[in-house]
Amino acid sequence: MNVLITGSGGRECAIAWKLKQSTKVDKIYIIPGNAGTALFGENLNVSASDFDNIKNVVIQNNIDMIIAGSEDMLVNGLHDYFLNDDLLKGVRFVGPCRNGAILEGSKDYAKEFMTRHSVPTAKYKSFTKENIEEGYLFLESLKPPYVLKADGLAAGKGVVICNDPDQAKKELGDMLYRGKFGKASDKVVVEEYLKGIELSVFVATDGNTYKILPEAKDYKRVGEGDKGLNTGGMGAISPVGFADKIFMKKVEDKIIIPTIEGLKKDGIKYQGFLFIGLMNVNGEPYVIEYNVRLGDPETEVVIPRIKSDIFELFDGIATGTLSEKEIEIDQRYATTVMLVSGGYPGNFEKGKVITGLDQVNDSILFHAGTRFEVGNYYNNGGRVIAITSMGSDMNEALKISYKNAELINFDNKYFRRDIGFDLR
Repeated sequence: MNVLITGSGGRECAIAWKLKQSTKVDKIYIIPGNAGTALFGENLNVSASDFDNIKNVVIQNNIDMIIAGSEDMLVNGLHDYFLNDDLLKGVRFVGPCRNGAILEGSKDYAKEFMTRHSVPTAKYKSFTKENIEEGYLFLESLKPPYVLKADGLAAGKGVVICNDPDQAKKELGDMLYRGKFGKASDKVVVEEYLKGIELSVFVATDGNTYKILPEAKDYKRVGEGDKGLNTGGMGAISPVGFADKIFMKKVEDKIIIPTIEGLKKDGIKYQGFLFIGLMNVNGEPYVIEYNVRLGDPETEVVIPRIKSDIFELFDGIATGTLSEKEIEIDQRYATTVMLVSGGYPGNFEKGKVITGLDQVNDSILFHAGTRFEVGNYYNNGGRVIAITSMGSDMNEALKISYKNAELINFDNKYFRRDIGFDLR
């Protein structure tokens, strides 16, 4: 079969890497991809938002399956576009339709969904500029810290946490009146702060049944000790020590099952991945947010732990046969350390030559923001390369990743040296 992956980050690189190992896959295409995905398939210079051009790619290259990497095209209805086209509707598609993708596309909708289906989450209210005064009053009813979330997609950067009530009110005004996050913050969800430790849980579903993939923990803040600005992710760990059988049984019973059943009750046939961001609050799981695709950089530790043919998992999702598929999990630890461009998530420079890639041993390199030109690799984004390693425990795996992080170089390279600090 020929498979098309949409996206250009480390997540898509990891998917392509694993699919390359499948005997069921003939050729892999990636749009637009990066210098790393080109090692496992053919990059095509097509925008993932250009549905008509994607259609042409699918027809011209006899694509049998599409795996949607990122959320934008799902929220914008790429799966619906395929189902409504006679030439495309037979293509197997991994990723929900628009009515399922709204779980990530609108935080307000997601909170309503959780409330409706009794999924534990923080108490909240949503506001627009028309009722901002009510928003101020609601903030006064909460204890600090204060959590404000842009309702729409904001590339993982639409969340503000404040300790000062006056600052929280200012942020609410900046979001609603001054478009701090563009159209995404035309509506803002204000919710109570949950104190605990975060966890990412990944669920594959064909719309009827589901399978739980390895859990992971990522590190969003740019600074060590989880300080500084939020990023797309500076590293990740899998498995997660506190996510034992007792805790994960609570996650399944209180969150996963009500979510899957809620989708069915709402008439949503959801075929894809649910990436559930959780908070462990004194041993009880609460949902922070839903995402409708695999996470990044969590994918870079979850996929290497899947020993079985991942095409079978994707095929089960797309064809409604997930219950027939077996997933074998590697019990070793996987860790990833992300090399980023200096200045990220703020301003940074591209076009810096990357050296030392050929010196790396015992790690898998998943390219995120790279390009290849005239014999050299260059940084081409904020997050540049994820260095993933396996070990009998977390510290062994991290030691390998950090050793190789030192060998790879480019101007203004930066990485966090404390990934997993809160799990030791």
